[in-house]
Amino acid sequence: MIYYRDLLLVLLSKEFKVRYKSTFMGYAWSVLHPLMLAMIFSVFFRMFMRVPDYTLYLIAGLFPWQWIANTCTGATGYFLGNAGLIKKVRFHRSMLVLSSVFNDSIHFVCSLPVVLGFVWYYERTPQWSWLWLVPALIAVQAVMLVGVGLAIATCNLFFRDLERLTSLVVQMLFYLTPIVYQPDMLPPSYHWVLYANPFANLILCWHGVFYGGGVELLHLAAAAGWAIVLAAVGAGIYRAKVWRFAEIV
Repeated sequence: MIYYRDLLLVLLSKEFKVRYKSTFMGYAWSVLHPLMLAMIFSVFFRMFMRVPDYTLYLIAGLFPWQWIANTCTGATGYFLGNAGLIKKVRFHRSMLVLSSVFNDSIHFVCSLPVVLGFVWYYERTPQWSWLWLVPALIAVQAVMLVGVGLAIATCNLFFRDLERLTSLVVQMLFYLTPIVYQPDMLPPSYHWVLYANPFANLILCWHGVFYGGGVELLHLAAAAGWAIVLAAVGAGIYRAKVWRFAEIV
């Protein structure tokens, strides 16, 4: 365990250095991107959505979605971009995925004060339940994205078209997830989409924390269920193909 801990810390440090190498604004870009999207959607959609405090609703969904999008699109290079390490060093390859997901999770945690600033601006009252809900949702999202990251990173070694396909799927899922609209705006016959989309219930939980004042247990249970399923699928794909990594990369 000490070996894995040290390896994870080294890989995490490498991810941070590579991410901010030769950048002037550094971490600020992680905050500016969802803020700019929120501003654009708020300006153009506020008059149509009729959602109270629409900017806060957007912020509550866009920041966790950025973590999802960064992990999914970056997963195509988790193994492919570390070919030198995989060929020359013997270590648990899944640590490359874990370090990248933890890297994105740290950025998300560091962006929470921005979200809380909007909560305060719109005069919403923080709840004591946030003390366990926020860490629980972070853990659920991390488990979910580790599974997704393992699956995408592994499959991309054998099907290189997956890199472009992943970007298209992430963009499609953005509009299928209730981030810029509320779920009750969907016709009742389409509500099944919320449960078929693995990220929809997770975003609904984040909306419930920062915007709605509470999380429905059904959404939390659905998000946790999807996290277990995706983690199991990702681990299964990784274990089935990890023995070929060195000859493929």
